[in-house]
Amino acid sequence: MKLLHIDSSILGDNSASRQLSSEVVKAWQAADSSAIVTYRDLAADAISHFSSTTLVAAGTTAELRNAAQRHEADLSASTLAEFIAADAVVIAAPMYNFTVPTQLKAWIDRIAVAGQTFRYTEAGPEGLCGGKKLVIVSTSGGLHAGQASGVAHEEYLKLLFGFLGITDIEFVRAQGLAYGEEVRSKAMSDAHTQISEQLFAAA
Repeated sequence: MKLLHIDSSILGDNSASRQLSSEVVKAWQAADSSAIVTYRDLAADAISHFSSTTLVAAGTTAELRNAAQRHEADLSASTLAEFIAADAVVIAAPMYNFTVPTQLKAWIDRIAVAGQTFRYTEAGPEGLCGGKKLVIVSTSGGLHAGQASGVAHEEYLKLLFGFLGITDIEFVRAQGLAYGEEVRSKAMSDAHTQISEQLFAAA
């Protein structure tokens, strides 16, 4: 089983989402000894944002690409190949300004590719990534899940990956992390409990 682990927080060792996503991966490996993990740190090794160069590279044959276009084409191809090859994905998605980090959005733009991870048909769009399991580690300073303020965060991720055909999505959530030490400690404790006692209970 191939497991893709994505971190996107800019906070390094101080990141709650990094701590929890690492814990999810370790629990997954404990539950499934066959799991082979590929790791991407989108903050330390940022993917360039979607640009005209990216689009031109995709529409130009390899022989005609300049150096910048070759870099963009190679980046897109390797990022997409990792995602397609994965049987399961763990994504650490902290909330920044009511949405996902720009680093994570840049990665999403490389994997949402018509003809590869979804396609348009006469009956409408069809996701091509069914069968993958996705765990999203959702962290935020405030309380946003299920609220209008969370639409561009958790709801966006559910919409996006659902569009790609992924329906097996589970959230590990730690909210209110900026509401004081007591609230933060409980939120992290609840997330740890979910990971250790619930997430792989049936494994």
